This record gives sequence, structure tokens and C-alpha cells, in this order.
Amino acid sequence: MSRLVIVVEKASDWGSYYPSDNVVTAQDYLREPLGGEDERVQVINLCRNYKYLGTGYYVSLLAEARGHKVIPSVRTINDLRRRSLYGLDIEDLNAKLGNFLPAGGRDTTDLGILVYFGETSYPALADLARQVFELFPCPILRLEFERERVWQIVAIKPTGLHTLSDQQEDAFAQALDQFSKKLWRKPRARRKFRYDLAMLVDPQETMPPSNKRALKAFAEAGAELGIDVDTITRNDYARLAEYDALFIRATTALDNPTYRFANKAEKEDMVVIDDPGSILKCTNKIYLHDLLRSRKLATPRTEILYRDDAKRIAELPGLLGFPIVLKIPDGSFSRGIVKVEHAEALKRAADDLFQHTALVLAQEFMFTDFDWRIGMLNREPLYACKYFMSRGHWQIYNHAAKGTAKTGGFETLPVRSVPGEVLKLAQKATAPIGDGLYGVDLKQAGERLVVIEVNDNPSIDAGVEDAYLGDDLYRRIMDEFLRRMERKRMGLRG
Repeated sequence: MSRLVIVVEKASDWGSYYPSDNVVTAQDYLREPLGGEDERVQVINLCRNYKYLGTGYYVSLLAEARGHKVIPSVRTINDLRRRSLYGLDIEDLNAKLGNFLPAGGRDTTDLGILVYFGETSYPALADLARQVFELFPCPILRLEFERERVWQIVAIKPTGLHTLSDQQEDAFAQALDQFSKKLWRKPRARRKFRYDLAMLVDPQETMPPSNKRALKAFAEAGAELGIDVDTITRNDYARLAEYDALFIRATTALDNPTYRFANKAEKEDMVVIDDPGSILKCTNKIYLHDLLRSRKLATPRTEILYRDDAKRIAELPGLLGFPIVLKIPDGSFSRGIVKVEHAEALKRAADDLFQHTALVLAQEFMFTDFDWRIGMLNREPLYACKYFMSRGHWQIYNHAAKGTAKTGGFETLPVRSVPGEVLKLAQKATAPIGDGLYGVDLKQAGERLVVIEVNDNPSIDAGVEDAYLGDDLYRRIMDEFLRRMERKRMGLRG
């Protein structure tokens, strides 16, 4: 059960709005805890300011001590006080300002806008307002801009409800209404769920980690265990703290929303798969190769190429022999991978890849009919597949095929049928990464067995990875979420 509490410093601050049982004064909130043992409380702190050890600061501080989800959090309050800290976070936002703000004449040197729960009255700055709110979740923020040669954000300041004009009050009320709707889920089913899990997906993704049937199977498996699985998208960032756990079922990368979601979930002390550490370690092939090599695990012979190092590229055929496989560090689903057969093709492919990255991974080519994929969960093998190469192609996915990418066949088999050395190497490969959900890709050529990569966000499609375990695959994953959420709840209660 959930409850919304809106805290104002003085009752008169809410005078322009309809009375509501959700609104309490800061004094009343600080004096008496709200919410029962199993009640989830979301607090919107609208105190006049959040200065250190002031009333607004204590509202957020005690909300966190009581286990309430509060906006702004104490962390956000402290970050907004430290200009040197948030200056680092908004560097990328500053670079985008030129697309939105007017060029102006010499007299146009400063500008300010108000942002209510990530919304602004300036449509051209809507995306910027949302991104600032994601970095610093606070009910009302004033963004101040200044231009010398280029526009820059010079300040992000919390603002009190009592300072708003009539027109601004209307805009705030509309934003609050929209935000509070996002906080509250669809009406609960009659069955009472013990936990809430957010499953992040990207509806626009052409090759998602899980198809629709698999997503439905995850939700059904969760329900059987008392977990309400709710599908969310990148637009639901503000309501993430409502949940007990986050399950990412969108392709991960450090520069897309999946990493921001994982990072926020971890900061909120939620159970999260994929955790940000695993995303960091797995999504960059150069980092992963160095990690595996440091553990003395078998990988294909590999060289790192640097942009503008023509000598190294020329030496590559002598080191690896042809064919050579070139990979960009953050490719996925066989994207950003090129096989070259001769020196001219090597130079041409390297030049093309260096348009996107400063470093390129070069590996010997190992032909096999299939790649092993061992699914790992909590350091133990979960499922096993053989992914066969696409017909007439050297990879599992053939993106050059007409229409959608073509893929080879597969064989899903019981873990007990997998050679012991394959399982052992898969376990060793995930040991330095973590205890989450991974897919380890390996090649076996004769007696030689190597790790190709470790995926932090492995494919789990209905009809493929579940072909042997069936519904039990989804139950095992949901059961691991349940185990971790139970442990956190026990830890919070001592």
C-alpha cells in the first residue's frame, strides 16, 4: 500500500491550492512519523529552503531515517549546495544549450527558467529540464544561464513554493498533478504483493534482450512469488524509487538511460540487475579483455590498436595472421565487428572504426560452427545454449542481410550436458565481475577453449533460452530477486 505526503513549511504556502489530506506542515511531519509498517510512503518536501540543519533539510533527513522515499533526498540537497560538484554533472548539458537558447545581441547575457518536477513552460528547453531533474530530483528548480561567447548553466537553485506568481503556481500545480500520477501505480489487484519490481524496457529497440512473450513470463513468475512486476520505460526515471528492485531488459551502455537507471537504483539501495558495476565491466570489450587477461583466463590472441598508430596496424598481420577480427569496444549483437582478409581491408576497416572510437580491439579469427552461451546467475550456471553461425556468414547475427538482421539456429540443452571445462571457464569469467545475471560466450575449437566475452544483459527470449527449462527459467530469476529483496528487508530491520 502506498501513501503520498506533501510537506509544506507553513500551512499558508498551500493557500492557493485545494485543501488535501495529503498535505501536512513540516512541524507535524517532524513530530510524528506517518505510515504503517507495510505502508510505502512517498514524501514531496516543499519547504521554503533546504539549508543545512534547517527545517527543509530535517524533513528530508528524517524521511530517509523513517524509510520514506523523499524528494529531494539529502544527497540531492547536498549536491545542489556544492557548485563544484554539480558543475561536473552539467558539463554535457552546457554543450547542448546552443541548440535551444537565442543567439541574441550583446544585451542578451543572462536568462533564468523555472523547472517543476522536470517540466518547464519553455518547449525548446523541455529535454534539458528533464535531464537536470534526473540529475537533481527536486520539486522546483531555477536554472540560470549566462552567455559570454556561448551559453552556459551557471546555477541550479532550489526554489520555494511561496515565491511563485499566480501563473507559475498554475504551472506548478499541473506538473505536480502529472508527477504524482507517475508515482502511483495502477490499482492493486486483490492479491497483495510483497514486493514491487520495475522491469526497464525500450519499446523502440529492434533487438531487445527479451521478446514480449519472455517479458510476460517474467511478470507471471514474479506474481507467483508475490512480486508485482511493472514494465517501465526511460520516461519513468522519476518514479524509480517507488520500487524495491530494478530488472533491466533493455540493451545496456554507459551512455544511454540504462546506466543512469542502474546507478540511481543502487543509490536508492534497491536490488538491481544489471548493477552499474557489471555494466561498466562488461559493455566495454577492451576493459573486459584486460580484466580476463589479468585473471589469466584463455581468450583469443588480442592486440589493442590506437588511433593514428599506423605502424602498429602494419605489424598486426605478423602478430595475428589473417583473417583478423576488429571490434569497437562497446558493440553488441555482433554490431561494430568486422572481419578482414588482407592488409588493404585492414587499413580501410580500421580507419572506419576509428571514426567512432580512439581504441579498437583486434583478435585472431577462430572459426567454429557455434558459440557456447552459458547463462550465469549468482555465480552458478542457469542455462546453456549453442548459438550457430548465420547461414553463409561467420557471425551469429548477419546485419548485412537484406531486411532485418539474420541469425543462425540454436540448441538449448540442460546444464548437466555441457562439458565440465566449459562450465568451469564460464564461472571463472564471471567471478571478477559480480553475482548478477550474465551470459558468457565461449568458443571451442578442438581442445582449445576461450572466452569471447561476458554479457551483463544476456538475451532471454521465449522459445530460445527457455527451450529446456521453460517457465522454470523465469521462476529461478524471479526467485533470486525475491531472495535479495528479503535479505535487504531483513537487513533494514536489523
